[in-house]
Formats: sequence, structure tokens, C-alpha cells
Amino acid sequence: MQYDKLQLGCLLIVLYVAFIYVRERYAYKIKKKEPVFAWLLLMGILEITLDGITAYTVNHLDSVPAVVNMVLHMCFLCSLDIMMFLMFLYLLDITRGIPKNRKKRILLMAPLVINLAIVIIFMPQLSYLHGNITNYSMGISAYTCFIMVAVYILAAIVILFTSWHQLGHHKLITVSTYVFASIVVTCYQMFHPQALISCIVPTPVIVGTYLNMENPVFTKLQDYSNEMVMGFATLVENRDDNTGGHIKRTTAYVRMLAEELRTRGLYKKQLTGDYIKNLVMAAPMHDVGKIAIPDAILQKPGKLTSEEFDIMKTHAARGGKIIRETFGHLGDDEYEKMAYEVARHHHEKWNGRGYPDGLSQKEIPLSARIMAVADVFDAVSAKRCYRDALPLEECFRIIENGSGQDFDPVIAGCFLT
Repeated sequence: MQYDKLQLGCLLIVLYVAFIYVRERYAYKIKKKEPVFAWLLLMGILEITLDGITAYTVNHLDSVPAVVNMVLHMCFLCSLDIMMFLMFLYLLDITRGIPKNRKKRILLMAPLVINLAIVIIFMPQLSYLHGNITNYSMGISAYTCFIMVAVYILAAIVILFTSWHQLGHHKLITVSTYVFASIVVTCYQMFHPQALISCIVPTPVIVGTYLNMENPVFTKLQDYSNEMVMGFATLVENRDDNTGGHIKRTTAYVRMLAEELRTRGLYKKQLTGDYIKNLVMAAPMHDVGKIAIPDAILQKPGKLTSEEFDIMKTHAARGGKIIRETFGHLGDDEYEKMAYEVARHHHEKWNGRGYPDGLSQKEIPLSARIMAVADVFDAVSAKRCYRDALPLEECFRIIENGSGQDFDPVIAGCFLT
């Protein structure tokens, strides 16, 4: 027991997190699967358990059969490699997304596969040394573990610093915890191999990930928030008899357009998974300012006068103000910023002749430029009380003619092709 007290304490902490996680998912009836975090939990429990067992067996070489000790150490080293890989995979998943390309996935897993092979092949050469505090194992199998850990830590550092401005508060804490814990423990373990503290890495990472990202309570609150946003947007839309279904269609167009831009490698640095998620949730709020427009103007069946149109145009600025006042205290700064940009700037034009601020080209936030294409296309392709829907060919022609004038030519080109 004296050799594995640390591992036992870490194991109890991770088991408690796993118990609470499973219980809350069941209690809140959350069906959405989180495969990477689930595997992270399971592997964390296994790795810490094996760490504790080998901490015992390496100090009882006289009573534990050599083959049993070797097999246990092989399982421990392999579990440590897999654990580090899963932690990196989770980090990648919440920042840039796990690559769908087969070659990229193979490249991603290559260090793990190579290292596992080396660990298994050179296990018979593993030696056990006597330290002042405890015995410990050394050899090629152990050295390659340190190398692989270093590879994934370096990759994590690159992701952290290249994605720093795109990460939300909670994700930034999670990624920073991973990097900090991995660097500190790995460096200490390299210079003090008899410390046997590798179990410290998964413990704070799992706890931090649960508290900041995977708590089912947060997931449920996010669902409620999404429902509130859609309900609010629908309430506004119902005041305007001309736009039935407008928010659902434009949201669908925004999602498809953003994902297609990302697939083509366009605006790659901005169109992260989080960015698209926030954009899709912000899209329904683009016309929220219309709640402040008088019914006589909003529901007028004919063409608006210039004075009436000037009043109608105020819905963009009013929408931005409503977003700031309504969603500015929810604690989700990224979403609030996105919703504000979409509401205030979706009528800005690439040539600077839009409203309310007369922004031009890339002065217009990317979110608003995407929203502008989706909004105009739905406006001309849907039936209104004062006109029928235009033929699709003409709708696409409007987007094409507006490319480089009303719309970002890159986004319009993607939409058209």
C-alpha cells in the first residue's frame, strides 16, 4: 500500500467523476453521445489502476513472477500511451475537430501505433532499478513512452497557441490544464524516474474536462438556452406574416454554407467547429430587431415608402442593441458577440452601401457576410403577401449579380457552386 497511495487517491477521484457523469446523464436524459470523453474516462480508470498495480509489483520482484510483472508493465505502458493519445484526440475534437480524411487520421494515429509496437517488442528488455524511495522500470519501452508523450504535448501546444483567440473560456481552461499537467508531470518524471507520478496527468485533465466541458448539467442548460433562442426568434417572426419559416430556412442555409466553406478550406482559421456552432445558433436572431418595428410597417402588404423603409432599416441597429441587453449577461461571450454581429450587420454590403454602419468588404464580420447571402436568397425565393416567390434561376442570378457588390465574392461563389 505504501507504494501506490497516490494512484489509489487518483483512482477514487476519477471513479467519483465517472459515477457523477453517468448518473447525471441518466437523470437529465441526455442521449447525445460523447464517445471521446467516455473513452477518456474508461482509459483513465484503467491506466491509473495499472499504474497502482505495477507500483506494487515492481517493489515485490521476489514474490511476483517475472512474466506477470512484465505483462502488467506492458499493459500499463500501452494504457499510458493510449491515454495520452485520447487526451490529445479530445483536445483536437473540441478545437479543430477530428479529421475526416482517411490519410490525416492515419497520420494522427501513426505515433501511437509505432510506439505501441516498440513497447511490446522491447518489453523483454525492460529492466527494474532500485531507487532510494521505490523501485522503477527503465528501458526502450519506457523511453519511447516519454517520446510519444512529448510528441503529443508539442502538438497540443501548437493547437493551443494557434487557436487561442478562437477558443471559448471553458475550452481554454480545459486545453491549458491538459498542457500544463502533461508538461509538469512528464518533466518531473523524466528527471526523477522513481517518483511514479504519471497518474497525476489524467486525474486533473479528466476532472477539469468534466467541470468545464462535459458536465451534463451544462449540456442541459445549453439545450434550454437553444430552445429559448429559437422561441424568441419565432415570437419575433410571428409578428411578420411575410416571413413564415424564414428563420428555419436561413439557419439551414447558413449551416450548409459555413460547412461548405470550411470543407473547401476557405476562411479556415475562422470557421472552427465552435464558430459554426455559434453562427448556427445566432442565425435565428438576425431579424430580432423587427420586434421594435410598428406593425403597420412590418405587415404592410405593398411597397414601403422611403420614410417607412428608413424606419424598417433601423431593425438592424435595434437588433444589435437587443442582443447586447438580452444576452449580454448569460456568460457566453462568444455567442453574444456572434449574435450581435449577425443582427446588426447582416444588411451591410461588400461595396459599403449597406446599413446601418456602411461597412465594406472584410470590415463586415464573416458571420454577417454569410448571413447576408442566406437572408437575401430566402427573401427572394419565398412567397410574400405582396409578390410570389421568384423562380430559382432568378434567385441564383440575384446572388451572382450581387457577388462583389452586395456579397462577399468568395461566399457567393461557394453558394453558387
